[in-house]
Order: sequence, then C-alpha cells, then structure tokens
Amino acid sequence: MLCKKKLLTIFGTRPEAIKLAPIVKELESSSEFCSIIVATAQHREMLDQVLRLFKIVPDYDLDIMSPGQNLFDLTGRVLVEIRKVLEEEKPDMVLVQGDTTTTFAAALAAFYLKIPVGYIEAGLRTFIKYCPFPEEINRVLTTHIADFHFAPTENAKKNLLKEGISADRIYVTGNTVIDALLSVVKENYVFNHPVLSKIDFDSRKVILVTAHRRESWGKPLRDICKAVDKIVKFYPEIEVVFSVHLNPQVREVAHSILKDNRRIHLMDPLDYEPFVQLMNRSYIILTDSGGIQEEAPSLGRPVLVLRETTERPEGVEAGTVKVVGTRVENIIAEVEKLLKNHGDYERMARSVNPYGDGKSSNRIVSKLKELLSKKTIFETEGHFE
Repeated sequence: MLCKKKLLTIFGTRPEAIKLAPIVKELESSSEFCSIIVATAQHREMLDQVLRLFKIVPDYDLDIMSPGQNLFDLTGRVLVEIRKVLEEEKPDMVLVQGDTTTTFAAALAAFYLKIPVGYIEAGLRTFIKYCPFPEEINRVLTTHIADFHFAPTENAKKNLLKEGISADRIYVTGNTVIDALLSVVKENYVFNHPVLSKIDFDSRKVILVTAHRRESWGKPLRDICKAVDKIVKFYPEIEVVFSVHLNPQVREVAHSILKDNRRIHLMDPLDYEPFVQLMNRSYIILTDSGGIQEEAPSLGRPVLVLRETTERPEGVEAGTVKVVGTRVENIIAEVEKLLKNHGDYERMARSVNPYGDGKSSNRIVSKLKELLSKKTIFETEGHFE
C-alpha cells in the first residue's frame, strides 16, 4: 500500500479558518492525503465560531492567545510551538494562508526544518510597508519563504513575478473565500439574534459597518464613527449595524461616539454564518476588512473601503468596490451617491466578482495532488533527513 502524503494545514484566526475550511474539507474527502490540522488560536473566540460551523476539529490546538499579547510575544510563541508539531509529524508540505502572524511564523518554522510551504492567497500587495501593519510585510516575507504560490487573481500573480517568483511555482486559482461564502449563504435565512430579528430589512436600508485594522485605530476610527453618526441623522430610512471588534481599541471608540443613536446597533462580532446572511441583507457595506471586499460582490452588495489603499485592486477595477478613506466628508459623500443615485448603486451591485467562482479549493487540491506526486520536489527543496 502506498504511503499517503502528509499535508499539514495551519491557521490562527477566523479569516484564515474561513478561507482554509473549503480546502480542509476537500482534503478530508481525498484518499491521497493524510491531512493534519493545526490551530494556533491566535484569536480564540472568533476562530472557534468557524471551526464549529465547518465541523473542523484540529489535531493540534496550540491555544497561544494571551491577554494583552503583542507581536513580539505572539511571533515567538507561534514559532516555538509550531516547531514541536512539525518535528513530531514530519509533514511532506505545510499549507499557510493570508497575512497573519501565524502565517509568517509557521512558514518560517517550516523553512527552518526544510519543509516545503504552500501559500494560499499569495501575491496580495499594497506596496506600502506599514499599510496594512503588520500584514503587508507578513505577506512579503511569507512569499519569499514559500515554495508554491496559489494566487487568487492574475494581478496577484503579476505581483509575485515582479518580486522574482518563478512563474512555474505560481498557480492562479481564485479565492477560496468565495467557496466558503457560497456554501453557507441562504436566501430565506431567519435571524434569531435579538437585534437582527427585529430589523425590517425589506423597508429599511441597512448599512453594515466593520472597522478593526490597526491603522484605523485612533483618529481614523473616530472619523469613521462620526461619519456613520451623521449619515444616520441625515437619512431617516437608514439603520446601521456596526459589528464591533472585540479589541478594546475599537470598542471604546465605537461605543463612546455611537451608543446613544437608536438606529445604530453596536453588536459583538457574529458567527460566520449569520454574518454572511447579514451581508446578504444589507444595502451598503462600509469596511476596512479585506475578506469582505472579496465576499460582498458575490452577494451584489456595494462595498466602500474605509482605508486609503487596498491590496485587492481587482474589486476596484471591476467596479464592485470603492476606496473612500476615513475622512468624514468623503465617507458621507460616497454613501450619499449610492443612496441618491440608483444608477451608481446598480453599477456597483451588478458588477461581476473578480475573486472566484466557488471552485478554488478544488483547483488547489488538484494541484497539490500533482505536486506531491513528484519526488523531485522534495529532493530539490530539502526535507527531513
């Protein structure tokens, strides 16, 4: 009997788990792999929501999250703890995704042990060192560690080629977040949330807001909240659902500015399934999230990006996404355009999503089968000796 190739998949945050879940499920159904799952739990509660939804049980749960953790502590803990798992399991390849500290540190640990690394969602760039921070440099460093690059778009592939990555190591697959999204969205979903269940989505225009990135902390976030407050006061048909990140830097600002407006609902982050339904029922989405820029266009929801730049220019080029920054007057003006001009709204809502068709995970796993069947990969890249 042929020995299965051992593939070890690592994630630490909710976005990573969402985007890796379709791949994990594909691997589970394949007879050609022994799939090992490692959760660092860089974000504990928000990660657990996704694991429950997709029925994923990690083989290793490192549970490294600690109160007040900083990047120094987090990077060191991930590196040390991942080393123990890799030395025990001796996988044929490590899979990482995205731009988190878990992604970079896990790739580095694999490199130190000469284990090939497959990088999911490779090639995203703003080309601005500290924006987003630390994600931009996490991406760059992971790219130059990784051996195989699964780029979501042709633009991401071009970025990798510019950095000297060989074309025969880059595979354009689409983004697996669309696979995850389409697997959970339901047109007739009924909310059981005490706030969402009382909103009349048919008669109200609901604006969904999320803002959590480090570069948004402080004045940018205060300005975002001020703009949201004014929009609701200007337009009586508007209700806002603000999904407030658990980080105190976000919660304190949002609650101090917006808590007294009855048409602004400040909520803890939802589980992924109801959040997808909330995106699907919203009229406009204001966000600094990368994943939402990819997801919402598949649902026909215009996205205004609360950042000065984006590493996902494909959505902007397609017309599904617009970068509006964090200045109060800019946010208000762009929301007003969509509220007052039906043509502008429809152009954004009906643009084709450039990020995928729901089959990305199948393409990635097919390519992994091909790669892991070639002994030359391991002979040339180095492996456990």
